[in-house]
Amino acid sequence: MTQKEKQPDNFNSTAELTTNAAFNSTLSIDSKDIVQDDKEYNPFEHRNVEHPNSTIGSIVHLLKACLGSGILAMPSAFKNSGIVIGMVGTLLAGLICTHTVALVVRTSQELCVIAKKPSMGFAETCGAAFTYGPKKLQNWGAFVQTVIDYSMVATYISVLCVYTVFIASSFKEAIDGWYPEFNISIQVYCVLCLVPLVLICQIRNLKYLVPFSATANILIVVVFAVTMYYIFIDLPSPKEREMVASVTQWPLFLSTVIFAMEGIGVVMPVENEMAHPEKFLGCPGVLNTAMVIVISLYGVFGFFGYVQFGDAVKGSITLNLPQDQWVAQGAKLLMALVIYLSFALQFYVPMEKVNRLLAKRKSDSYENVIQVGIRTSLIVIVVAVAVAFPNLELVISLVGAIFFSTLGLLIPALIDTVYRWDRDLGRCYYVLIKNVIIMVISLIALVSGSYVSIVEMINDMSGDTVNHQNITLT
Repeated sequence: MTQKEKQPDNFNSTAELTTNAAFNSTLSIDSKDIVQDDKEYNPFEHRNVEHPNSTIGSIVHLLKACLGSGILAMPSAFKNSGIVIGMVGTLLAGLICTHTVALVVRTSQELCVIAKKPSMGFAETCGAAFTYGPKKLQNWGAFVQTVIDYSMVATYISVLCVYTVFIASSFKEAIDGWYPEFNISIQVYCVLCLVPLVLICQIRNLKYLVPFSATANILIVVVFAVTMYYIFIDLPSPKEREMVASVTQWPLFLSTVIFAMEGIGVVMPVENEMAHPEKFLGCPGVLNTAMVIVISLYGVFGFFGYVQFGDAVKGSITLNLPQDQWVAQGAKLLMALVIYLSFALQFYVPMEKVNRLLAKRKSDSYENVIQVGIRTSLIVIVVAVAVAFPNLELVISLVGAIFFSTLGLLIPALIDTVYRWDRDLGRCYYVLIKNVIIMVISLIALVSGSYVSIVEMINDMSGDTVNHQNITLT
């Protein structure tokens, strides 16, 4: 038996049971015949994570996944809703996002019991919901898992490209302000990001990313503090702003909030690598604690940012900060550093797919060389795309609009419906009705977000859009 067979893959939260010495079973996720044991299978007892995350560490990861550049777009979102609808809408959107994440985690935990697997990733959970769902849909399990798998990879690779452009743009804007004689192109700044990004993405365990996420959370608080300082200077009366915007603009607000809050790809890896996964759900729980903080910050930033800058607010509120003050410029650099420290956490999502493919190898020879090679190659591709398309935000915002509204809202509601179809849809089918409402909301966000992105792309190509940086980063 090779060393790889003796030790579970630390990166793979969805490792095959046959490679896990702590649990001997011939039952795979594709099996539909469930063996009834006297004692119900407890997946938490069979998880063998070499470097588990603490409860606090898991909260930190979720906060970092949800608190990024998206929060800086909240004042712009409020511009499309008005103050009253903005506050109510932020709360409702936050509750919906929290609920859909809880649906995925709860469904995954229940499917782990049925399939007798210690843990499942997001794509595995989606596939298993069909595999163990209604008989007519069981053969779709493998197909659904594959589609979700590659959708997740495409989504987060795209986000990484946007992150690269964001980091490069922030440094260029700050340095050009201080040293205008340099006038280095954005492409050069993207290339300069290559080595630092390659280095941070060599970290393979979520546990070791906790200090980076914690540091990023501290720095983003500093950025928020500086931004709030400028927001509260000579703050106008809220009565000067629109209370309720046109109904036709509400979908734009909804899509922005959903894109900013969603961290669906990070949720399952975080839950799967917790030392005490039973504390993820429930009250207070890891999820609820993190989302209460997220929703509160989004509401505060959106409200006061819009009150201060009104209709002049830009896609990222840091762009409204003074260009001639070093504190404001420093805040932009700190935000770039925050995105850099968050890069590896987002990179963990596509690497989960890669690690599952690597887990099928019969030998663990050159494991480290292969890991370093793959991680470096992916970052080179990301940077190369960023160099080729330095205004990639326009394309990525379209990809984000399609995938985050779909993966974050539509798919969780769908798999919960499929899984519970023959089990329990609640009294008067309230579970079905509730899930259908969520799916309708996701489709509205999908269409509106895609429409805005396409319009911006057309305007950009026609030369009508001068400032590309007003595009909201998902």
